[in-house]
Amino acid sequence: MTLRIAFAGFQHGHAFDMYETAGRRRDVEIVAACDEDAATREKLESGGKVNLTHADYDEMWRQADFDALAVCECFGRRGEITIRALSAGKHVISDKPICTKIEELDRIAELADDEGLSVGCQLPIMRESGNFLALREVIRSGRIGEVHTVNFTGQHPLSLGARPRWYFRPGLHGGTINDLAVHALDGIPFVTGRRIVSIVAARAWNARVSDPDWFQDGAQLMLRLDNDGGVTGDVSYLTPDNFAYNVPCYWRMTVHGGDGLAETSEKDDGVMLYSPESDAPQKIPPAKPRKGKYMEDFVNEIQGQGGDDSITTARVLSVARQALLAQQAADENLHDLDCG
Repeated sequence: MTLRIAFAGFQHGHAFDMYETAGRRRDVEIVAACDEDAATREKLESGGKVNLTHADYDEMWRQADFDALAVCECFGRRGEITIRALSAGKHVISDKPICTKIEELDRIAELADDEGLSVGCQLPIMRESGNFLALREVIRSGRIGEVHTVNFTGQHPLSLGARPRWYFRPGLHGGTINDLAVHALDGIPFVTGRRIVSIVAARAWNARVSDPDWFQDGAQLMLRLDNDGGVTGDVSYLTPDNFAYNVPCYWRMTVHGGDGLAETSEKDDGVMLYSPESDAPQKIPPAKPRKGKYMEDFVNEIQGQGGDDSITTARVLSVARQALLAQQAADENLHDLDCG
């Protein structure tokens, strides 16, 4: 079966990876692509990476024959577009976050369940990286014992001059925790085998941006695992722009267990293991990367296939709910929210 997919929006750079990943698959055909923003369309047409077919979503809806919709619109518009697609009987795969409101997520979950539709999400950071796959093997093989604490950092540059301006318009961003922490909320259980069961505390605040002064460039959270272990994380937009993503704290994870600790990051070359196995630190080489696995999982689920560790609809909805609850905890000063 060939999955016919249409693209709604190219408002984030992640859209290009999704477009290219879909285009490489023999079981996927890109049949339509649209962005309603004139400036974005002009850039896309001059760049030559995307074959735009429509300038209006309603027009694309009427004219294109597709099975699934890929959503990479502004964060604040994704929920309504996803709900429209599911209501029309279309599967949906989205960049993260899939929506910015709990009520949108509730409706998405209801429609997916009622109509038997799949909802995928672009979550490559810790599921496709050779370093994090190697860390997963170290932990799940028992080499550091039972997991007790996890610390993750996913700091980003704000890049004010280059980042889309809609980030800083009311109602379109939806909060930094919902934007960034979702990678760790998905990745920690995948890597460690432990479930996240509660949002202990979270904070998101304006640290340095003066325009707009409400934008949350600081963001931190604390979580509890199903074995009473603890997680702390920082996903602030405070990395100096000139270093961009080339810093050690860009998606770093440190895991302490009963018998040792292991650590890696997106920028490392393998995993550092500190355990009773040796008096010297051991360097574990990266595993083979699994590029494009999020799209593979989406297609497989639609076709009735997939493994236990796939990004399923249930997983996507669960992680999205945890991210929204963590954002709510930060915005409303709430504590100990059950999310397991």
